[in-house]
Amino acid sequence: MRERLRTREPERKEKEKEKRNRAFDRLLALLQIFFVGFAILLLIYLFFIMVIDVRNYRAKAKSQRIGRIFSMRGDIFDRNGIKLATDKVYSDVYAHPADYDSTPEELAKLLAPILKIPKDQLLEKLKKPGPVITIKKDIDRNTAKQIAKLHLREISLGKKNTREYPQGTLAAHVLGYYNFDADIANGIEYTAKDRLEHVINTVKYQKTRDGKIIYDFTTDPVATTKSPKGENITLTIDAAIQHICEKEIEKMVTEKKAERGTVIVMNPKNGEILAYAVYPTFDPNNYRKATPQQLKNWTLTDVFPPGSTFKIVTIASAMDLGKINEHTTVLDTGKTRIGNWEIKNYDYDVHPYPGQISLEYLFEHSSNIGSINVSKTMTPQEFYGELKKFGFGSKTGIDLPGESTGLLPYWKYWDQGIHATMSYGYGTSVTAIQMISAVQALANNGVRVTPHVIKYSQEEFDNKIKHTQVVSPETAHAITRLLSASVNNGRSVIKMDKYNVAAKTGTSRKPKEGGSGYTPYTYTSTIGYFPASDPQVLVYVMVDSAKVGAIWGNTVAGPVFHEVTTQIARIMNLKPDKVTVKKH
Repeated sequence: MRERLRTREPERKEKEKEKRNRAFDRLLALLQIFFVGFAILLLIYLFFIMVIDVRNYRAKAKSQRIGRIFSMRGDIFDRNGIKLATDKVYSDVYAHPADYDSTPEELAKLLAPILKIPKDQLLEKLKKPGPVITIKKDIDRNTAKQIAKLHLREISLGKKNTREYPQGTLAAHVLGYYNFDADIANGIEYTAKDRLEHVINTVKYQKTRDGKIIYDFTTDPVATTKSPKGENITLTIDAAIQHICEKEIEKMVTEKKAERGTVIVMNPKNGEILAYAVYPTFDPNNYRKATPQQLKNWTLTDVFPPGSTFKIVTIASAMDLGKINEHTTVLDTGKTRIGNWEIKNYDYDVHPYPGQISLEYLFEHSSNIGSINVSKTMTPQEFYGELKKFGFGSKTGIDLPGESTGLLPYWKYWDQGIHATMSYGYGTSVTAIQMISAVQALANNGVRVTPHVIKYSQEEFDNKIKHTQVVSPETAHAITRLLSASVNNGRSVIKMDKYNVAAKTGTSRKPKEGGSGYTPYTYTSTIGYFPASDPQVLVYVMVDSAKVGAIWGNTVAGPVFHEVTTQIARIMNLKPDKVTVKKH
């Protein structure tokens, strides 16, 4: 028995070995089938890429190398062709060690005098390891041309542009600024971005990863050396008038130790802004160094009670509704009480009870009580409707960013106090651009035109600029006559020798920020247009928080208004409309 088992043991082992070998052979066969199948699939895939779908993958490869040709933003000019903003091109110089045809010593000898870098220092840079070495940044165009003429394969130039403002701070808040790296802009640089960057017939070409151009049969070698440019833009701003306004407002703000000030000059016939001075200002070339207060165009964003300049709007509204006419007289008691509030005229101590006054007297003496009594001829709904037509409580639509709507309470929420204070410029809060836009209608036969700083073509003007009939031409002319007479009758500094000026001064207390009550400071302003017989120029001056001397619209904003209008009349060679009687 034992002998028989001993004989079967080798047979069993042999069978197990044979079984394992068969299993291994099957596994090996499966692996062979898998790898052969994988190889076949890979070949099919490669065939599909290289033969069947070749166009698609070529396009993808090309798109990874393709680059848009270097382009520049358009220039910005004033109305007379003075350049206010432009692109300046700089280049960075790079070396490519893998492409060195010359030794670092030879390159250093050639480049050192051009780049104005000591030869030893340049040689040290050229010997640095790495695929690309930055030699020098921000070289000018002439230096770049000198390097290009050397035709060095191992040296490349990377062009970039920066925005420059040749006139420095002039019209800074109109122009704004532009940062190429972060694509951040403000002012016209922001609102006209699409036009400034609009390049016609942009040329494309291919580049390698290190920035070298790939030339093929479709590449235009001339096009790769040119820099396409966006559209140029001409502004309505007159640089000479802008300079005068900036100089005069800075002088007054400094003299009176005020917080800020503005002078806006407009052509009332078409809404073109001839000057837009905002102080404090900044240099767009170094805008990063400016404070938020300097960068902010507060004349568009911040609101304030307009004060007595608003009486122009009150009288015009009542007249347009037929409640009063040019010859109407109103009762002026000098003071009145509404609820717990006592309201007085500013000159109550001198004229305690003027009695029946003309509208001419109302403007000349800036009568608060007279304005209240005129406003009472209108219902809140009627008065509110007129104010909306003048543009209060809405954006003017000026082509600058950041404009706010101002504050005009809805008529249903008016009480006696709001109705009364609204009449002399306290019931509402306006922006500076809203105020000049409203008065512009009265200087233009009652038609309000969208204010703008871009000089548009006739087609663009017709599409973008709105015309709104605010009051009748008769009302506009009557208000102009009343304002002009009130200025000529008085002793105001805003009076001009050769021109009739339709103007009004204003002084309003400055409200506390975010709370009720008032600060010790005031807003002083003057707004007016001339020649009154055919208005060509509208000027608005506002100074915030003057702290030195007599602080009234006539004593702070008035002198700025007079100086600006006098110089504008000279620059524009305006025809005088004041008849001077010669004494014998």
